[in-house]
Amino acid sequence: MPLSALAVRLGAKVDGPSVDPAIAGVSSIAAATATCLVFAEDEGSFAAALASEAAAVLAGPQSATSAGKPVLRTPQPRLAFARAAVLLREPQPAPFIHPTAVIAPEVEIGEDVSIGPHASIEEGASIGAATVIDAGAAIGARVRIGANCHIYPRVVIYAGVLLGDRVVVHAGAVLGADGFGYVRDRSTGQYTQFPQQGRLVIEDDVEIGANTTIDRGALEETRIGRGTKLDNLIHIGHNCSIGKDVVIAAQTGISGSSAVGDGAILGGQVGMGDHALVGPGVILGGQAGILPKKKLFGPGIVFWGTPAKPLRQYLKELAMVSRLNRKE
Repeated sequence: MPLSALAVRLGAKVDGPSVDPAIAGVSSIAAATATCLVFAEDEGSFAAALASEAAAVLAGPQSATSAGKPVLRTPQPRLAFARAAVLLREPQPAPFIHPTAVIAPEVEIGEDVSIGPHASIEEGASIGAATVIDAGAAIGARVRIGANCHIYPRVVIYAGVLLGDRVVVHAGAVLGADGFGYVRDRSTGQYTQFPQQGRLVIEDDVEIGANTTIDRGALEETRIGRGTKLDNLIHIGHNCSIGKDVVIAAQTGISGSSAVGDGAILGGQVGMGDHALVGPGVILGGQAGILPKKKLFGPGIVFWGTPAKPLRQYLKELAMVSRLNRKE
């Protein structure tokens, strides 16, 4: 793509020599070639970018001037770099449906859909336009998948799950399985499964990492809000509500009927007990533990430890314990 066209798409201002090189992709500064775009967030990396072989540099408006290489000026160069990577991504192969795919009668398939080898789609499902379903994926009855989604190999989507547009589900994820809910007979000690007949709703622009599992609701629904990004190896239990633009790192476990507010950030290996609440904008450090029914509020406040406490309080208590140990 010509640099000038890329600048328009990114809303960036072009500074430097009046040349218009073709940009083939993005790169780190060290690995850049003559058709690459790189980015710089400080003066040190800006100087290194200018000295590299890259065709052009993404930088903030405050960076030094340059006469040697075109510079795209933007307030958020890292964000613009990520968007450029999407724009410069190699085009997908032409849409196809592999002859070994098993597709039930009356499945609704939109235009330009691709379905890979040995994928299966059950009765009453609907696949939106330009969606890609890779090899071995299993799509249950009455599943609704929106437009421009990508379902990677061996994903399993149980019956009745609803996915919005531009949803990405990485390999091995399981969506809509029964929740872990049982009722114990006090007289015999035996367990009977509580009804797991609700649904799972994944809103637009959600990304779900490899081998992540999200259970359906018990009697109502589990919902993942628009724009939320889930890492690999996460488990979200039944009846959970995850807000919009939430980021959750790997190995986090969220127990049933818990809620996470819009814009919250959960670090790796966070554990939430049942019916817990993490408010909008709250940040949980790695391995933080939230007790059942506990509620944490405060946009931008970092909580850490088990039970999770505001970071300043947690570090103060940790220092106190360390002093006590030294006295022994």
